[in-house]
Amino acid sequence: MPASGTNGTRFDGVLHRQGDPGYEAARLDAVWNERKPDRHPAAILLARSDEDVAAGVALARRESLSVSIRSGGHSWVGNGVRDGVLLIDLSLLQGIEVDAQARTAAVRPATRGPALLEALAEHGLFFPTGHASTVGIGGFCLGGGYGWNSRTFGPACLSIRAIDVVLADGTLVHADDESHPDLLWAARGSGPGFFGIVTRFYFDVYPVHDRLLRSSYIYPPGLRDEVFGWSLEHLEELPAAVEMSAKVGFSPGFEQPAVTLNAVAFCAGGAGAELLASLESAPFRRHAIRATVAAPMTMDGLYAAADGGTPRGWRYAVDGIWCDGPAEEIIAAAGPLLDVPSSNSFLLWMLWGHYPEVPNACWSTQAPLYLSPNAVWSDPADDLRHEQWAHGALADMAPLSKGLQFSDNNLADRPDDGISPANQHRLEKIRAAFDPDNLFCTYMAPGESTTMLALTRRARQDA
Repeated sequence: MPASGTNGTRFDGVLHRQGDPGYEAARLDAVWNERKPDRHPAAILLARSDEDVAAGVALARRESLSVSIRSGGHSWVGNGVRDGVLLIDLSLLQGIEVDAQARTAAVRPATRGPALLEALAEHGLFFPTGHASTVGIGGFCLGGGYGWNSRTFGPACLSIRAIDVVLADGTLVHADDESHPDLLWAARGSGPGFFGIVTRFYFDVYPVHDRLLRSSYIYPPGLRDEVFGWSLEHLEELPAAVEMSAKVGFSPGFEQPAVTLNAVAFCAGGAGAELLASLESAPFRRHAIRATVAAPMTMDGLYAAADGGTPRGWRYAVDGIWCDGPAEEIIAAAGPLLDVPSSNSFLLWMLWGHYPEVPNACWSTQAPLYLSPNAVWSDPADDLRHEQWAHGALADMAPLSKGLQFSDNNLADRPDDGISPANQHRLEKIRAAFDPDNLFCTYMAPGESTTMLALTRRARQDA
């Protein structure tokens, strides 16, 4: 049944006011992480249509509420859950329309990667979706979008050719590079700093690869520095069609953290196992405890492997920085991160490269290496220890940082640059033109820090 707001506003979806039955369930459901923030919106609108979104913005203006947005995926920190705001939850806005001849797709913001790839595969097409199956396409693309085969196609935000977006005045506009270039520039990479609600993305899509091959090697912990160093040095020679990463963490059957080197080849144009051959000639190859070499793989298999490292129902603190420089300098600075705090936690050493920047995208911060601690635990009593492991060591690495990517970071916990200073300046000028009253919430502030929440809870327990 349609829900009513103040002044007779009708919604196809559901509006939950704080204190209403269903409000708390909607608040908790808006955060995929089992570690829920202690933040309470004044109301939550589960939108079912573009009209709902526009009506929600109008309601917020009448009631002098700021607006936050959730696209429907697994934001680690629940960026949309803010105190005293109207949270417009887009998780019901899902749908895909493919124009195979034009190689484009119109996609709703809460659509997940597997659904999009399945729809595209029917037409022999592909899109660089997020690495986890729980990622909603909206927040992923607005924040840059480092996904499957992005070393070939670039961050997903660069494939946005147009958007349908509800602005701060409640109007729904179709924005492309000709009609609203500033809007589209900002949508390509500003993340939580974007000042509108995207209800539909129009993407360029690409011919799908012929096949997938995956190699994986587990090495003893004593080879960590050698594996890390070799992988970074080898990055310049790595074909763009290959994604390579290493991590320190526990693997099934091992009683201490091991070093795992993974690589996936998106084979096209007759390419095959030769794309992964260099991993077989690594100087430490003979020391692998376990190896899988150029094995056939599917996208479902890749998603299952990625989701296995971050299963639902656990508490998470995740962070990451882009960095450049000699491997030994990065490893030395990373120090405490190399000692993972629990059997489910891991440190990811992601070999990205450096995709060329483009003038029509706000996206800008990147470097060859992405270093990302992933703390995973179950006991709330361990919150502070895991939070400090994930954020503290990276804060100490600030001299090496080239910035962050929005998908893994809460600026309230560890401030850093998600876009270049020049682009940040331009973004604020555009925001002032489109949202002069600051209706839309932007990047999180220190008072919203999840680490601060853990500190507060610890103080209460100790009192």
